[in-house]
Amino acid sequence: MKNSRIRWILYLALIAMYLLHKDFWFWRNPALVIGLPVGLVYHIAFCVAMAVLMAMLVKYAWPSQLEIEKDDSVDK
Repeated sequence: MKNSRIRWILYLALIAMYLLHKDFWFWRNPALVIGLPVGLVYHIAFCVAMAVLMAMLVKYAWPSQLEIEKDDSVDK
């Protein structure tokens, strides 16, 4: 039950990240953050957040039926 809840939370987070990908609110903002344009800093943070989300999806939402290992004795 707990794993199912985590899986659905991750799916909702994936949809939220999809919607946040297009940052039209920073498109014409000339501000600099740590010497970089604010839009670039946003995309750096977005990429880090997506990498963490994808790692969590692999850990918690990966289908277990894809992990059936092949028996080595069949090939010989």
